Amino acid sequence: MFRYYLRLGLLSIRANPALSALMVAAIAIGIGACMTIVNVRHVMSDNPIEHKNDVLYHVQVDNWSPDEPYEEPDLPPEQLSYLDAKALYDAKRAFRQVVSFKSDRVVQPAGEDARPFQETVRATTADFFAMFDVPFAFGSGWDEAADQSEERVVVLASGLNEELFGGKNSVGELLRMNDETYRIVGVLAPWTPVPKFYDVNNNPFEEPERLFLPFSLAISGEFGSNGNTSCWKTVGDGGYEAFLASECIWMQMWVELEDATQRQEYEQFLNAYVSEQKLLGRFPREMNNRLSTPAEWLQNRDVVDDHVSMLLSLAVLFLVVCLLNTIGLLLAKVMRRTNDTSLRRALGANKSALFSQYIIEAGLIGMAGGLLGIGLTWLGLQGIENLYAEYEFIKNLVRMDWSMIFLAVALAIASALGAALYPTWRACSISPATTLRIQ
Repeated sequence: MFRYYLRLGLLSIRANPALSALMVAAIAIGIGACMTIVNVRHVMSDNPIEHKNDVLYHVQVDNWSPDEPYEEPDLPPEQLSYLDAKALYDAKRAFRQVVSFKSDRVVQPAGEDARPFQETVRATTADFFAMFDVPFAFGSGWDEAADQSEERVVVLASGLNEELFGGKNSVGELLRMNDETYRIVGVLAPWTPVPKFYDVNNNPFEEPERLFLPFSLAISGEFGSNGNTSCWKTVGDGGYEAFLASECIWMQMWVELEDATQRQEYEQFLNAYVSEQKLLGRFPREMNNRLSTPAEWLQNRDVVDDHVSMLLSLAVLFLVVCLLNTIGLLLAKVMRRTNDTSLRRALGANKSALFSQYIIEAGLIGMAGGLLGIGLTWLGLQGIENLYAEYEFIKNLVRMDWSMIFLAVALAIASALGAALYPTWRACSISPATTLRIQ
């Protein structure tokens, strides 16, 4: 029977091409507008490291001013000072641990015609690549010994390796930065986590850094911070050493804890550390340590802008308006087919048969609207990218994956079926005797 109702639905659509086209267009426009915003919000609210959400934790301790919280209501700073990051790292209480900060270097390519250029770097510790499942095309990251010995090694992102070495295996090659020579130990495969979960304090949607080098090397080389830095006390005289000894926050720390027992032990360790520092005159506020999973951290930092949620509400309302128009068009189509419906009822078709026929026809219209809506969604995303072309990170927000494609079609079919309920009920309520008597 399904094939029969499918054939009737196709015949009905072909019998009223203009009306059918209007219904498909109404659904497609609503789906296109709605899914454009849904897609952007989906990318913004994604958790790129979700598969390790139960073992990774962002570390926070509250070393802020006693007079006011860092952020209402009584939230600790989102970053650590060098004093705390170094002490917690050196304690080695986690299965894996990463301390990092954002800086920059001047890359000096080989060749007489090659011009130096400034590049953002991530100064980090050896566990960064294993903890965050960073993929490698060639080589690997450095080991803990390289961290301790301040070895001049570097890992390149795939894009930078393409620019400097034509995409070949450059492991073992030398790279000059700020008149210093570094040995390349690894080249990443394409890797663009969105949001950039390991450091959302800057722009969480910008691409990862294209250079990675040892944290200890950056500190000994007095690399400046190229990310957010906040201080509640004035940094005294003494240059870089005074900055390292200050209460300024500018570093991110993550730990990997394999189970609930390890997490509990690490929490106890944090409490003991802060208690010890209080005895030394630091941490004037009440103890306020936090370990946040990636999902909790992204939510706490409000990675999804409120404007996006507002636009999503407007897009859903627009879809509802389009569906109301579709209901009107379906109702007009049903009323035009009153004679056909009455004749089918008089020949023995029951209400369930009519209901199945109209619902299948609405499903076909919804599927057509969904497929067209996918195209309109793609156009909408391209429009957003062109509108905000001056922001390099915007291209990371207008990606459309298969889950969004399937959602667009499913939403279109569900919307069409929902819109068809009332017109279908009206069609099933037609009295064949009355209609045929009038004829």
